Amino acid sequence: MTDWSPWFRFLVAVLATWRLVRLVAREDGPFEIIVKLRTRAADGFAGQLMDCPYCLSLWLAAPFACALADTVVAWVAAWLAISGGASFIENLLERQSDHLK
Repeated sequence: MTDWSPWFRFLVAVLATWRLVRLVAREDGPFEIIVKLRTRAADGFAGQLMDCPYCLSLWLAAPFACALADTVVAWVAAWLAISGGASFIENLLERQSDHLK
C-alpha cells in the first residue's frame, strides 16, 4: 500500500469508511451480526452511534486518517476529509433512494 499514490490511498480510505458505515448503520450484516450488535447496544451511546451514518463516519474515518497522515494537522484534515467523502456518498445514495420512491 505504500507504493500507492496519495490520492488513491485517500480514495480507498473514503470508500472503505463509507462501506463500513453503510454496513453498520443500514445493513443486517453477515449472519445478522450487525442486527444482534445493534439490539445489544439498544438506546445507549453505541446504539445511537450505529443509527447515524454521518456520526459513525467520524469514528470510522479516524484510523484511516492515521494511516494517511504524518502530523496532527494532516491527521485532522484527513480525518474530516475521509468522513466528509463517506458522508457525501451516503447523502447521494439517500437522495437517489428518495427520488426513486
